[in-house]
Amino acid sequence: MINNLEISQMIEVHKTDDIVADMRYIIESSQKTAYHAVNMALVYRNWLIGQRIAEEILDGEDRAEYGSQVIKNLSRKLTEIFGKGFTKSNLYSYYRFYTYFPKIFHSLSGKSLGELLSWTHYRTLIQVEDKTAREWYAKEAFNEAWSVRTLQRNISSQYYYRLLKTHKKEIVRNEMKVLTADYQKNKLEFIKNPVIAEFLGYTNNTDFSESDLEKSIITNLQKFLMELGKGYAFVARQQHIHTDKQDYYIDLVFYNYILKCFVLICRR
Repeated sequence: MINNLEISQMIEVHKTDDIVADMRYIIESSQKTAYHAVNMALVYRNWLIGQRIAEEILDGEDRAEYGSQVIKNLSRKLTEIFGKGFTKSNLYSYYRFYTYFPKIFHSLSGKSLGELLSWTHYRTLIQVEDKTAREWYAKEAFNEAWSVRTLQRNISSQYYYRLLKTHKKEIVRNEMKVLTADYQKNKLEFIKNPVIAEFLGYTNNTDFSESDLEKSIITNLQKFLMELGKGYAFVARQQHIHTDKQDYYIDLVFYNYILKCFVLICRR
């Protein structure tokens, strides 16, 4: 049972003469505390799933083929039980997370679990094959409080290797900070993370991403399809697409049975 002392230690209140500023600090601190608690559980869950898959694969004779079959069966059964969140792609990510960070929780022994990055950070880091580079990105992401978008950009732009090769490291660092400044602005962006909603078993609320254009098209769907031309059929709205890099939501999905292809409409 959590007492008042434990809660006060989680959210340290700083009283000022500005009550609105004080309220904002309390609310945002509470949101961050709740997020970090959920994130810790999510990261640990995914690490444990990856560990269990790794142990299962080691027991197989033909490990590659057996591992593929294990993940395929797990994905089907877990999706039947829990719904979204357990695609083969996700399970491979958990497995890779454990194999790339096998001692992450052992190294945190005696330290604060607040030193963990978010699951989305780790899912981005497992794209990096080079162990030294991966560990460097993880350390920098934590120490410099990089957003996921900043981390993704730095990995994609070979930031680590460019720093290694240059004698003018400060110029490269300053350029990176300028180019990623917009990615660092929204401090509460993590609250909208669909991965967290999925982990907690909530249905994704897409109200915040609806535009007047999308609403108008849905309302006048028949007319819009006729304007597109022959062979179009409406498939879905706010279609969730998961990749190794991040989650996407396609505003509108159509299929043309003449061309035999999908048409995706999304806002930049």
